[in-house]
Amino acid sequence: MADNKSGRDKQADDAERRQRERSIAEELERGDEPEPPVEAGALTDLEPELESLEFPATGTEVVDAVGDREVKSVDGIYAIEELIPDTDEEAFDSPAAVRVRVQRPTVAAAMKRVVEASQMLPNTDFRGSQREAYEKTFQELKAIDADDNDEGVQALNDWIVEQVRAKEKLPGSRAVRRQAAKFCRANGYHVRNDEWLGI
Repeated sequence: MADNKSGRDKQADDAERRQRERSIAEELERGDEPEPPVEAGALTDLEPELESLEFPATGTEVVDAVGDREVKSVDGIYAIEELIPDTDEEAFDSPAAVRVRVQRPTVAAAMKRVVEASQMLPNTDFRGSQREAYEKTFQELKAIDADDNDEGVQALNDWIVEQVRAKEKLPGSRAVRRQAAKFCRANGYHVRNDEWLGI
């Protein structure tokens, strides 16, 4: 590959894509998920429908193709359109990436709302480490707050959307973690300083 700007950009994009694929594979193999996954049968049935799409596919393309499909989790039944942002800014590299997203419906629904709220902001790129930090914060909050109807996830989700509307920018990932920790401590959940939420 040529040692010029486009060659270096392609190498960086390829490295980022490989990292995302590794993350997806690790997530699929992980056995200690804080929220039980959606039934495997429901996801198996979903994949052939996703194969008709050309990947990478946008959130809008996924919603158009399978948005009305429902998946069942221990928390209830969700339509795919409730879990995947209907936007061209959200992209999925493979059917496995869509499957990983819908495995945690509570977190997926929260992230959908954040992504769609961020669409109102000019020049906002909600990808990479900031997005991963938001998602991990929701996952950790879900794990702590699993028995309380996801009040923590909902409260944090509401707070982020309010911040977007009031300040016209996404709050930093550290501020999101701090707000999640504040919710936990206010509601009697112990958060150690060496944990993700322990800011």
